[in-house]
Amino acid sequence: MEFQDVVRKRRMHRKFTDEPVPAEAVDRITRNAVRAPSAGFSQGWAFVVLETAADRDRFWATSTPDTSERDMSAWLAGMRTAPVIVLALASKAAYLRRYAERDKGWEDLDESRWPVPFWHVDVGMASLLMLQTAVDEGLGACFFGVPPEHVGAVRDEFGIPGEFEITGVVAVGHPADGGAKGSPTRRKRKPESEVIHRGGW
Repeated sequence: MEFQDVVRKRRMHRKFTDEPVPAEAVDRITRNAVRAPSAGFSQGWAFVVLETAADRDRFWATSTPDTSERDMSAWLAGMRTAPVIVLALASKAAYLRRYAERDKGWEDLDESRWPVPFWHVDVGMASLLMLQTAVDEGLGACFFGVPPEHVGAVRDEFGIPGEFEITGVVAVGHPADGGAKGSPTRRKRKPESEVIHRGGW
């Protein structure tokens, strides 16, 4: 598929068929993720791939958000159909250690030097590569977060080391009709003239 077609066709899918995702596609999706840029080539990421029904059930059992304040039943019903779930993790410590190495010039692990948390930025870029690779494979995908009150339970359930934080989750599968409608169905895309500024604001 042409790259511009991949960019144009990428959207968040929230419902999937029961057709399995080929192992080769899952491997390509995760291999491409680790081709993302990372500050100082820190590579402070890790990915937990959940492909069995039992593992996916464990994920949903520990991560399902509280729906008492907001009805998320349609979203959950669709998202639970995803045959592949990838937890995208970031290690802040890996970045702090990397920039304390001799070639980077910092001698301590002071987090205040970082203008933004690049560990999450880089994992976000890796996640986008997963989303784009899914499109190129003829699949659909969705990036979403784990509710803060459930992060601890997910970490414990899957033995995620304390050094790693959950940046987000990528669900992958063959797209199906239906599922919860996303914000683009309720909001227009902003015109380029409003968001692209040349030579200054």
